[in-house]
Amino acid sequence: MWNFSVMPPQASTLAPEHDAIFLVLTALTLLFTLIVCVTAVFFVIKYREGTKADRSSPVYENPKLEMVLTVVPTILGLIMFFFGAKLYIAQRTPPKDAEEIFVIGKQWMWHVQHSNGVRENNTLHVPMGRPVKLTMISQDVIHAFYIPAFRTQMYVVPGRYTQIWFNATKTGNYHLFCNLYCGTQHSEMGGTVVVQTETEYRNWLNNGGQNAAPVSMAQAGEKLFNKIGCNNCHGATDSPRAPSLAGIYMSKRKMSDGTVQNADEAYLRESVLRPWNKITMGYGKEMPAYESTLTEEEVLSLIAYMKNPGATKGSSVSSGTSREEGLAAKTDTKNGLAVNAIEAQTTDPAATPTKRRGSLSVGAMAAQKQTEGQK
Repeated sequence: MWNFSVMPPQASTLAPEHDAIFLVLTALTLLFTLIVCVTAVFFVIKYREGTKADRSSPVYENPKLEMVLTVVPTILGLIMFFFGAKLYIAQRTPPKDAEEIFVIGKQWMWHVQHSNGVRENNTLHVPMGRPVKLTMISQDVIHAFYIPAFRTQMYVVPGRYTQIWFNATKTGNYHLFCNLYCGTQHSEMGGTVVVQTETEYRNWLNNGGQNAAPVSMAQAGEKLFNKIGCNNCHGATDSPRAPSLAGIYMSKRKMSDGTVQNADEAYLRESVLRPWNKITMGYGKEMPAYESTLTEEEVLSLIAYMKNPGATKGSSVSSGTSREEGLAAKTDTKNGLAVNAIEAQTTDPAATPTKRRGSLSVGAMAAQKQTEGQK
């Protein structure tokens, strides 16, 4: 099905009035063109050579016709001038409460800066339902800032500020053009106007020009750490399930094969993607491999989080126990917690990580009951 539109969408308060004037002027132009053409064709046919038309007393003047052809167009012209001047003044007089945004034209790009310092290139974010005033200047040649959906355009001149304003009425993305030839890449000097609700726009400004609050790699890693359930096993201290990651970066880690590994970025990456290659002393293959699950960007975020000395300290596990104390607890035959836990997860070497975690929990619960009975 054809998707054909004669005009761009009306997305500003001034667009309907602009279109009304344009359509009336177009209709009047077509009407008078039709009158002149039909009259000309009529006389050409009637008085062509060989016809019997009466040519004995030609008419040289007709005051009534002359008055009609003079007065009617004049009145129509004055009416159109009134509405056109009214719209022109409205478009060139921004409201006092309009939000000001600054625009710099440059071959071949639009630089935009908001009052709070947020900047963007070839994109203009504006709120819906609120007047916006653009203060513009050119860095090199003359440009023309043109937003068809808003029916607004203004020359952007070097050495002088020019202004336009608009009030967007519909959210969405709209085209932005330079509407004056400004050099070789003039046709590429375009962009997008993004109209947001007042709330979305304020959030976008407060977030530094982003739709979501900016987060660091470590913050993104913390969010992912909790999302995929790492915090279920890795707590503030070593536990029967997993060693603590607090302060793990660049620490010395003793492996189950007796070697010692330096916990640098490479070690942390391999421990996330292929944890069974290097298993910490006292643990088995409880942790699932994330090699086919996480992207490199996500792994980098996790590493950034683990490099933070305070990582995982918010766990429910007490943070007052050192790693050495945690390891000692795993081998404490008095409570038998670690022994039962490790035995539970090693009874079925072929079990899936999920199944092993389930067995581990059962073993830990049994050990806990044993400890309570001893008390």
